[in-house]
Amino acid sequence: MQEDDVNVLLALNEDHFNDVKSKRISPAKLQETFVAFANSDGGDLYIGIEDKLHSGERVVGFTEPEEANAIIATSLEETQPAVENVSVEFLDTNGKGLILHFAVPKSPKVHYTASGDCFIRINAQKRKIKGERITQLGYSKGAEPYERKPVSDVEIDEISKSESLASYMRRVVTHLEPSTFLRKQRLLTSQGEKRIPNVGCVLLFDEEPQATLETRCAVKVYRLRTTEKEYKREQLEEMPVTINGGIEEAIRKTIEQVAKYIDGAAFQEGGRLVTLQYPSEALKEILVNAVIHRDYSLNDDIHVRIFDNRVEVQSPGKLPGYMNVDNLYQERFSRNPNIVRMLHNLPDPVNHDIGEGLDTAKNELKKAGLVEPIFEEKDNAFLVTIKHQRIASVEEVVLGYLDENPTAEITNKLVRQLSGEDDMQKVKSALQKLRASGHIKPVDENTSAFNFRYIKASS
Repeated sequence: MQEDDVNVLLALNEDHFNDVKSKRISPAKLQETFVAFANSDGGDLYIGIEDKLHSGERVVGFTEPEEANAIIATSLEETQPAVENVSVEFLDTNGKGLILHFAVPKSPKVHYTASGDCFIRINAQKRKIKGERITQLGYSKGAEPYERKPVSDVEIDEISKSESLASYMRRVVTHLEPSTFLRKQRLLTSQGEKRIPNVGCVLLFDEEPQATLETRCAVKVYRLRTTEKEYKREQLEEMPVTINGGIEEAIRKTIEQVAKYIDGAAFQEGGRLVTLQYPSEALKEILVNAVIHRDYSLNDDIHVRIFDNRVEVQSPGKLPGYMNVDNLYQERFSRNPNIVRMLHNLPDPVNHDIGEGLDTAKNELKKAGLVEPIFEEKDNAFLVTIKHQRIASVEEVVLGYLDENPTAEITNKLVRQLSGEDDMQKVKSALQKLRASGHIKPVDENTSAFNFRYIKASS
């Protein structure tokens, strides 16, 4: 390492993804932080650096790699189960010793220290968790599928006699008895001496799973007359529509309701109605993903918000397993594998193989000239934003609009709505360039800067 590299490490702020430890730390104590990273979102752990409050030399590394054997062995060999794909390296500081670096990946499993304790990482701290919180961690990772949890107050007969199950069995062409079919499809879970329907079974075939399950599992759809990031109650076009029913029905009704709102996605500007268009296949894939991959152990609904310039689809639960926003198009991991499999077995399934749906959504948006969807992980939710933002430049959007509407006037606000570009200054700069090049001219040269309206310049 060069001196600049060392200084970068010394300036590192300990946070959710980074931590530095003294080489004097005990292997068991270090293992707690190692486990916390693996159980959370992964991170980088550097051993051989004293805390920032330390008064002397901060870089006090190992004299030779063997000196770190106990730390490495405890973290890699005594963590239960072992964390896979950990990167281990020694960084030579040229005279101040070796810094041991662990690059710990986000793991799809729940891990424990040698003493049987479980930790998670929250900001710059580790936190010990127990009991139900560990179970919840397993559900969120997909390591312990919540879909297989038994639902004690539902009898097999309630499901086996449902029209939803009868319809499904007709379409997949099976002549098994309903109860036998449910058992073979792993939709019954043992509780004591008997098998009872599990969460996945209820979600698929119960007539009203929202009333049966302990957690909320509906879809709420909103139409909001605004382009702002935050919205107010008075900007709701009507009260949010709540969609209930089994998974297939919920998906179908959600797609229909969103399509209804999208068909009316337009705004008035200067007496002219400006319409927005989104590719229906892209919206469908993202909505289907939200329903089948959400974390059903969390007590919240899916929220679909249609704004004047974007659609937001928020589903409960962070990404499962080793998935993150950077590998969504490359990796595959299902939180609810049984639900995904059951839907995919239908003759005309609503879902592609895992991951293909997002590829389809991205490609459909590209065909429509719109930017890729934006993915974000919130505190305990996953948010997909489909912006009505053109791949074309702001200047191209302005000229395209005026070509289609030769007598129309255009403003900074209208350009932002048409292009999806939120930055007022960027739009102002684009309009000034078009004015300087003679493509547009102001309606009134003497109006205030905030009220400038432009029209197409005469050719």
